[in-house]
Amino acid sequence: MTLLSKTAATLCIAAAVSLTATTAVSAKTCFKKAGTGEATTKKGAQFQVDEVLLQATDWGAWAAWMATGSTPGYTFGKRTYRCSKGGSWGWKCYGQARICKL
Repeated sequence: MTLLSKTAATLCIAAAVSLTATTAVSAKTCFKKAGTGEATTKKGAQFQVDEVLLQATDWGAWAAWMATGSTPGYTFGKRTYRCSKGGSWGWKCYGQARICKL
């Protein structure tokens, strides 16, 4: 094998390793979370659900969401809620969301 062939083979291997590493890093990990919340208002109970979902995922993401409304490192997808009057506070909601780690 000539020096040129060895260099070309080394570059091809390096490119393949780099491409594999990039693909693995860019892949998102998604999961569903569910939780409950109670409050004096329906909107407040839904907010409590959102807090539970983020706290169960990553306390740093929850803190950022509380401070800025963003969830760095995560997508916090559409939430679905099922709410009813009742519970200790007046409203109780069950909710879930699909959360992805970027």
